[in-house]
This record gives sequence, structure tokens and C-alpha cells, in this order.
Amino acid sequence: MKITEIVAQPHTLTVDPSIAIRSSLGFHRVSRYVLVTVRTDAGVEGYGEATVMPVWSGETQESALAAIRTILAPALVGADARDLTAAIATMDRILYQNWFAKAAVEMALCDAVARSLGVGVWQLFGGRRREPGIWLKMSIGAFSPEDAARIALYAKAAGLRSCKVKVGTGVAADLARVAAVRDAVGPDFRVGVDANGGWCEAECVAALAGLEKLGVNMIEQPLPRGGGEFRACARIRRRTSIPLMLDESIFSIEEALEAIRADACDIISIYPGKNGGMHRSVQIAKMAEAAGLECVIGSNLEWDLASSAMLQVAVSIPNLSERVDHDIIGAFYHQQPVTEPGLRVESGRAWLPEGPGLGLKLKALA
Repeated sequence: MKITEIVAQPHTLTVDPSIAIRSSLGFHRVSRYVLVTVRTDAGVEGYGEATVMPVWSGETQESALAAIRTILAPALVGADARDLTAAIATMDRILYQNWFAKAAVEMALCDAVARSLGVGVWQLFGGRRREPGIWLKMSIGAFSPEDAARIALYAKAAGLRSCKVKVGTGVAADLARVAAVRDAVGPDFRVGVDANGGWCEAECVAALAGLEKLGVNMIEQPLPRGGGEFRACARIRRRTSIPLMLDESIFSIEEALEAIRADACDIISIYPGKNGGMHRSVQIAKMAEAAGLECVIGSNLEWDLASSAMLQVAVSIPNLSERVDHDIIGAFYHQQPVTEPGLRVESGRAWLPEGPGLGLKLKALA
């Protein structure tokens, strides 16, 4: 089954302004994507998605399009789509990082191969380890306490059982925001915090007592990535019983290994775009499992295709966290499905699509 063509298309969506995320990295008002179609000589197509945000991975819509069209596609056309390991190695050899662009192509290849076999992509990773509904948490921006509480109540009304609150804008303001959310949703609703690297070590330590009193169930990415944060995170872990999760600090397998060796976290956030594909997400999950760590599915507000890829990974790994819920939440922020059928999100969970491949088909876009 030879690859005959790889097509990349840009598409942009406006985020629902009533719940648009503000973090220590700024506002997320617009989501930009590159949608990928892989065509084969067997008549089978596969679909993928790059969710690009320059402040996150250094990739833009324009750079991802160029990487796929001028570097990755020419190297892969003519290759056997079923040889996924070779395709991943080829992409790594000819292009450094560019994780989301590579993930979009790998996603489309996995989709095509699984479709050709009549199985879900999850079966390429050894089978399903759990039921197909994955519990979600709402991401609440660094807004006023009143607005944060409003969005928390929206999440609860939508059937969610948890949220994470963006912090990293000043410890006093952060704790006031989290307190407002806790007061709004009550003691049984799961509430975590995500600093997106917005705190220094001293600020995080200063916040710990207040976070513990508010019953926070995890602290995500307290410190900026790079510059020895793994050692500092290990020190923070020794000061608190709240689980610490790393996201921005762990894109690659090598970074995951370094974090594990440093005892820097309790949980690793994984997802295909950030990790350069589903295969790498699964590999990192296996490393985490060997170290006794859990994994949470993180997010860059993916659209339908990448959300399905996240679900394929989620149901495949044995150490998916049950105490911290997951971020397959793009459907809450964008109202325009790009696939037929659209991704199913209901009763507080995202549901693994049925059918072969990713279980979704790309719609014609204007």
C-alpha cells in the first residue's frame, strides 16, 4: 500500500469567547490547524491534524504547512504506508522537532493503515485497556474569581466532574481564583491548577498551603520549562502531598526519561501532537508505567481528528490516570465539527469513535 499523495490544508477557528482560555502564556482566542490527507494506491485515505500554537511548540500554521508540503511529503510519497516505524524514522531524520507537523502525518498514516485492516487505530497499539468513555476536565482561564466561578458552574452543568484553574499570575490572585471555583462547585468536584510555567519555585512553595486547604488534586507545570526545572520540581514534590504533573517540560522521550530520573513529577501529560505522534505518546506512557507514574491526556484545544487520536492513545495505555481527568476538550471551545460523524462528547466524557481507523472522516471544507 504505497503512499501516492500527502495533502495539507490550513483551517482556523474562533474560540467561544465566553470560555476562551487565558493563562500565564496569554489568551487563546483563535485555534489554527493544518489538516492532512494521506492517499494510497489501494484507494485508502487517512486523515490527521496539526494543532499549532507558536508559544507552545514554536510551530505556526505557515511553518507546519511548509514542513509537511516541502519536507515530509516528498520524502514519504512512494513509501509503504504500512511501514509506520520507517516513516517515523524518516521524518525524524530529515526534520528536527516540529512535533505537531510530524504528528499530523503519523496520525494520517495510522488512520490509513487501520482503515485498510478494518480495525480501530487503538488495535495498532496492542488493544484496548479500558471502556471507551474518557472523563474530561474543563480548563478555566486566569480570569476574575467571578468569571472563573461562572465557567466552573458551566462545566458542572455540562456533566463534568472536574476542572483545572489557570494560575501563575500572582499567588494571592491565583488562590482567590481557585477559592472562588471551589466555593462554586463544592467539595466533591475535582479542582486542579495549571501554572503553564508561570510561577517561580518560591511562588509555588508559597501557594502550597492554600492549595492544600482548597483540596486541589494536582499542580500542573508550576515552573518554566528548561533551565533545571526538574530538580526544582523534585524539591516542590517533597514539600506537598498534591500530585505534580509536567506538561510543557516533556515533549520528547528524552525529556520524559530525564524527568523520571530526577523524580520530578507524579504524572506526565501526554498527547500525540506534543509528543510527535501517537507512537511516541504510547512509548512515554510505557516509560512512565515502568517508573510507577500515571499519565494524563493533555490538550492544545485539538479539533475532531486529533481528539480521536488522543482517545486512541487513552484507551490503549495501562497507566491512564483515574484521579486526574483529561483534556480532550476542543469540542467545548469550538462549535464547528470537521468530521462526519463529529466527535461524541457527552455525560462528562469523550467517547472513542466506532469504526476503522480514527473512526472519523474529514468533511469538505470551504
